Amino acid sequence: MNRYNRHIILSEVGPSGQEKLNKAKVLVIGAGGLGCPILQYLAAAGIGELGIIDFDVVELSNLQRQVLFGKSSLGKNKAIAAKDRLEDLNDEIKITAYPEALTYQNAIALFKLYDIIVDGSDNFETRYMVNDASIITNKPLVFGAIYKFEGQVSVFNYNQGPSYRCLFPNLPEKDAIPNCSEIGVLGVLPGIIGSMQANEVIKLILGIGDVLSGTLLCYNALTNQTSSLKINRNNAVINKVLDSKSNFNTKTLLINCETTFEVSIEDIISNQNIQIIDVREIDELPKIDGFNIENLPLSTLQFNIKQLNNNKAKYFFCQSGIRSKKAVEILKTYGIANCFSIKEDAVELKNYIEKQYKETINGR
Repeated sequence: MNRYNRHIILSEVGPSGQEKLNKAKVLVIGAGGLGCPILQYLAAAGIGELGIIDFDVVELSNLQRQVLFGKSSLGKNKAIAAKDRLEDLNDEIKITAYPEALTYQNAIALFKLYDIIVDGSDNFETRYMVNDASIITNKPLVFGAIYKFEGQVSVFNYNQGPSYRCLFPNLPEKDAIPNCSEIGVLGVLPGIIGSMQANEVIKLILGIGDVLSGTLLCYNALTNQTSSLKINRNNAVINKVLDSKSNFNTKTLLINCETTFEVSIEDIISNQNIQIIDVREIDELPKIDGFNIENLPLSTLQFNIKQLNNNKAKYFFCQSGIRSKKAVEILKTYGIANCFSIKEDAVELKNYIEKQYKETINGR
């Protein structure tokens, strides 16, 4: 237990408290700006089982704030990339990656596997779905949200406390509030808010301190001011969720939870653990040499799936991009993750490789 020595010597934690942490099961929704610090601190704290669900892939613009990732993570599914990094931080805990979208169809079954739900999502529709699933499964929900220079943290559905709908009863109109990709966000802000969320999780597990149930904590990064808003339980809105639980899995998310699984060659070329595959027919031109490119025509892909390396991220290209995207769709039907289509077509890819070769020679 030397790893957790600084916890154990705290009288409020001790060996018994650390044992509680080691037995806890926590699901983190989203491995983005909020999810990264949440996951890092919960893994370091020794949470026994961590679940990570995220359908998105790591992009260069994420690295400004999603500090769990690096260049080697570009193009990878965030849940899988997070699991890989966290296992290096703490290999004594169980980490399960779910490289898919959270939906009305899988939320209930997934929530039942965990003790606490942590919401690191970035859109209102998902937040309402997460809240309702937490009510139905009777799981405490640690909430966090960020906007430009401001953040919010609270705990919902805990000890008969209020829910997210008690604070915001109705889903706002579509596009009423822009997300981070549209309006921007200070890079350190999700680190601050996500760390606060991790703190609430640990307090819930240990039963110490004042949990933010019934309170919305607001933080302003520009002024360093915090304020608190009291939230009262609204039994009517909670009962409405419970009364409609039989219809929960028939609902559909209206937001787009599908990534194009399309990446640029510049984002992946420095990665080592990858497999680049040409899905054109063998006699198609131009021929491309370099980067250990393999040829596996789309017409034969379904019959040669065993040639794909399950331990590597797989990147496909073709003459125009149509077949490479189709290859990704085919493999998704077989449950094969970590597959992507390269944005550049064969000609662009050939030119890029030749340019890189010339720069290497000239740089000697």
